[in-house]
Amino acid sequence: MARLFEGTGDYQKAGHRLDVALISLIMINVIAIVLESVPSINERYYTQFLLLEVISVAIFSLEYLARLWASVDKSKYAAIEGSNAKRRLHYFLSPLALIDLIAILPSLLMFLFPLDLRFLRVLRLLRVFKLTRYSRAMQLLLQAFKDEGSSLLAAFFIMSVVLILASCGIYLLEHDIQPDKFGSIPAAMWWAMATLTTVGYGDVVPITPVGKLFGGVITLVSMGMVAIPTGLLASSFSEQIRKRRQFFEDAVHEQLHDGNLDDSQRMHLEELRYKLGLSKLEANKAIKTQLNQRNSHLFCRHCGKRQ
Repeated sequence: MARLFEGTGDYQKAGHRLDVALISLIMINVIAIVLESVPSINERYYTQFLLLEVISVAIFSLEYLARLWASVDKSKYAAIEGSNAKRRLHYFLSPLALIDLIAILPSLLMFLFPLDLRFLRVLRLLRVFKLTRYSRAMQLLLQAFKDEGSSLLAAFFIMSVVLILASCGIYLLEHDIQPDKFGSIPAAMWWAMATLTTVGYGDVVPITPVGKLFGGVITLVSMGMVAIPTGLLASSFSEQIRKRRQFFEDAVHEQLHDGNLDDSQRMHLEELRYKLGLSKLEANKAIKTQLNQRNSHLFCRHCGKRQ
């Protein structure tokens, strides 16, 4: 069961089909939840929506329990010392397992408590986060957030300081002229937030010359502030892709003992390629590069004879 969920070995194709089926079910659920919010559609297709929800919750619940049960055989948790209960507890507290639980918990609460819990219905949209398990790009983005966490916190701290300074400055310059819009520093924070994020709704604007000059300066500063976290995430995302490609090339280098790849080695590399989220073109390019590098050491550059 663990190999099926991981899509390894003989269960690679079956695991891929299971992923496609679950992704399709998640997308159908998200579309249904959105359409269900329209009163006329909900009234007409209430029975169909309810049937889809019951079937989906049953499938997602079985998937969650199966993943929890089989987690003890996954390589990540099998290495944990202790009982199987301890390994399952580690999996239960993992981010992906919590996302799976959140995806089914609102519906289970609605079935258990006969109340019109509309906020729980909206929470069912969190089911879309289950796609994180199947999206390699989303996993790269989450890893980028994790690696650049301290840098992002520093950037957001600087933005918070600038937000407070901008709010205080515009309050001092405009509160006498526009007491209804800049009557307090918290009220001025709306203008500061819209300006720092370069949104500029235009509902609250300075009208004094000094206030306009101050607003222009804040607008220029905000361009650099917004670029800081964007640049951090972009560079980290690129670094994650580079690391995965390098890891795959190192794995290819280890498998090339005699200059050739047998069927078992190719299967192992194909499983690794799928886990790393690399395309077949990138994998073939890495294999060809490693083969060329190895063959270049086996033959003389001058005469072409095998050394």
